[in-house]
Amino acid sequence: MCIPPSSRVRRDPSYACCRAEVASELRFYGVPALADSDLVDRLAGHRTLGSAPRHELEWLVARGTLRLYGPGALLAEAGRPVTELYVLLSGHLAIYVERGGARNKVMDWRGGDITGALPYSRMGAAPGNSMTQEPTEVFAVSRDHFPDLIRECHEVTSILVHLMVDRARVFNAADLQMEKMASLGRMSARLAHELNNPVSAIERNAALLDERLNEAERSARALGAAGLDETQDAAVEALRQCCLGTVANSVLSPLEQAQREDRILDWLTDHGVDDAVAVPLAETHVTIDALDRLAASVDDGSLDVIVRWAAAGCSVHTLASDIRHAAMRISGLVSAVKGFTHMDQAMVAEPVDLRSSIGNTVTVFTAKAREKSAAISVTIPADLPKVRGFVGELNQIWSNLIDNALDAIPESGRVEVKAVRGARGVVVSVVDNGSGIPPEIRQRLFEPFFTTKPVGKGTGIGLDIVSRLLTHNDADIEFDSVPGHTEFRVTLPLADQPGVAS
Repeated sequence: MCIPPSSRVRRDPSYACCRAEVASELRFYGVPALADSDLVDRLAGHRTLGSAPRHELEWLVARGTLRLYGPGALLAEAGRPVTELYVLLSGHLAIYVERGGARNKVMDWRGGDITGALPYSRMGAAPGNSMTQEPTEVFAVSRDHFPDLIRECHEVTSILVHLMVDRARVFNAADLQMEKMASLGRMSARLAHELNNPVSAIERNAALLDERLNEAERSARALGAAGLDETQDAAVEALRQCCLGTVANSVLSPLEQAQREDRILDWLTDHGVDDAVAVPLAETHVTIDALDRLAASVDDGSLDVIVRWAAAGCSVHTLASDIRHAAMRISGLVSAVKGFTHMDQAMVAEPVDLRSSIGNTVTVFTAKAREKSAAISVTIPADLPKVRGFVGELNQIWSNLIDNALDAIPESGRVEVKAVRGARGVVVSVVDNGSGIPPEIRQRLFEPFFTTKPVGKGTGIGLDIVSRLLTHNDADIEFDSVPGHTEFRVTLPLADQPGVAS
């Protein structure tokens, strides 16, 4: 007994029914009605299946069902078994995959396409939610018929196998692109955080520089009017050299810097010098001994002028030096990111210097390590031979492994990256002192969409991507894990070894 079309689609959008009902439903959604020709004729005109012999199409029709799905119907649910082959006769179907807490559309199918379960496919569970975008006609065949399909319908089977290979290639490309975009997003956030310090330093020092330049001009005029003799000039130059010099431990803690300012302030007060220069003078490398030598060489009237001139002049040089170092830090970060992403990457395998490849990747993760008070050490021999591969892909491998290691370690943890010459090439190890990988999940680590990270943090395809990229680079990976020591080892071919895919 047939249920009225409009209510049936809305309540249960997945059903088998007679052709008359499908025609009624299509009219309800404004889609042209089904032709009166046999369903075999529909399959014979199908873009993908149309080249198959008619007797094989008749075999399919005898074992399948024709369905109409309303908009928003769920044909396959993420993580649930895929039990049917879907031949789309009309309409639009899309698959959405959850990546990093967001829904991403991976692929579309329209009338003339085939999706769902395919013969010889290893896909057991749906990678995402397959939903109709509009009224969609589907001819469905249960995978229970696949053994007989393979035996009885050779041409249809051949078509479906080729389709499976193409679908796997598209999914792999989509996974890789999504992971690259996710990595780019994470890297951009880390880079923005890392750039904030030098940019703030430049902004802060540039504002101070204008003020100190004005003070330097005023003190220079006062110094010129003081009429110093040669002995006093020599004392002034000695103080200037002391201010501009470097000391072994020039980076002081806030407490140490405050104590230094207090000592200089006390000296200025004791010698009747304007104490307003205490802070700028403390920012230079001047010492109390240098100030004492100056005081012994000049009279009291000239001491105040000389100290103010030295404080202003040396402060200008210090600020300019800080701005230069901050700019160099920004340049270094940009260079590291360019090396990490390898914007000028060749499309063929080439010799790769792992010192540069790994070093650029570690630089990108400096901010994340600092957030956990973690240490990242890199040990690579200077004479390590080059490997052969795709440098951008290798950087992606190091990125995923180091990122996972940083996620695994506790606060103040440690990550070590080592590279040594091995029997079969170069072995790169990424070691962390986290809690280890539980034995029950080790066999699933490289499965796509498997993750132990919280929702929104892990995509579940990082190690799957690593596995694919290693295959493309003729490399392999293995790991050992116990509490407090997890080590992933990647073995890469040497640059003079042939065989890397192009």
